Amino acid sequence: MDLGLGGRVALISGASKGIGRATALALADEGMDVALVARNADQLEAVKREVEARGRRAVVHAADLKDEAAAKAAVDAAVAAFGRLDLLVNNAGATKGGSILTLSDADWRDSFDLKFFATMRLSRLAWPHLKKSHGGIVNIAGVQARVGASDFIAVGAVNAALLLATKALADLGVADGVRVNAINPGTIETGRLTARVDRYVAAHKVTPEEAKEALRKDERVARFGKPEEVGALIAAIASRPLEFLHGAIIEFDGGKTRAL
Repeated sequence: MDLGLGGRVALISGASKGIGRATALALADEGMDVALVARNADQLEAVKREVEARGRRAVVHAADLKDEAAAKAAVDAAVAAFGRLDLLVNNAGATKGGSILTLSDADWRDSFDLKFFATMRLSRLAWPHLKKSHGGIVNIAGVQARVGASDFIAVGAVNAALLLATKALADLGVADGVRVNAINPGTIETGRLTARVDRYVAAHKVTPEEAKEALRKDERVARFGKPEEVGALIAAIASRPLEFLHGAIIEFDGGKTRAL
C-alpha cells in the first residue's frame, strides 16, 4: 500500500535512538525527509547517515528541549532545510519512576519540562506549518497514563496530561485541518528495557535472559515490542489512506493494558 508520504517532511524529537530513530528510518523508507532533534549530536549524525543511505534527506538539531528556545530553533531548522513541515512526532522525554514519597519537586519539574512542556511548545510552533500542509502530530505517551501505579506516579501523570492535550489539540485540528493522535507504547526493546533487565539481574542474581523472561511473564504479554513496530505504526497513522484517524489514542502494548 502506498502511504502517500513521499516528498513530505517530518520533525522527530528524541530522534537519536530507540523509538525516535526507528521512526526516522520508517518514515524515510516511505519517502519522507526528516528533521532530527535530540541532545546527543553524535547519535543524531549516525541516524542522519542511516536516513541518507535510504535515499532521503535529513537535518539534525542537537538541543535540550527543556530549554524554551530549543523548540523554536528545531522547527525553524526543519522549515529552513526543507521548506515545509507535514508531521511532528513528539517522542522526547523519559520520566523518572518513583512514588509520591520518593520524588522531589525537582523530579516533578524535570518530568513535565521535557515530555509535556516541550511537546506543547513544539506543537504550538509547528502548528502554522502543519495547518498550511494539512499535516499532523503524533504524540508518544505511555500505558502508565491509563492505570495508576504507586511507583510510577509522575510517569502516569505526565502521560495522562499528554493524552488530554492530544484530545484538545485534535479538537482544534478539526477546524485547522491538522490531525492529532497519540500512541501508548507498552514495553519496547530499547535502552529502558535493558536498564530494567540489568536492575533485575543485580537484584535476583539471574542471567539477562532469565530476567527478561521474568519481566515478560510479570506483564503477561507474549513478547515485548520492537522500536521498528512503533515506527511502522507512526507511518501508518500519518498516511493518506488513514486520514480519518483523528483524536485517537492507540494502545500498542501487546495486550498489557486490560482496562477499558
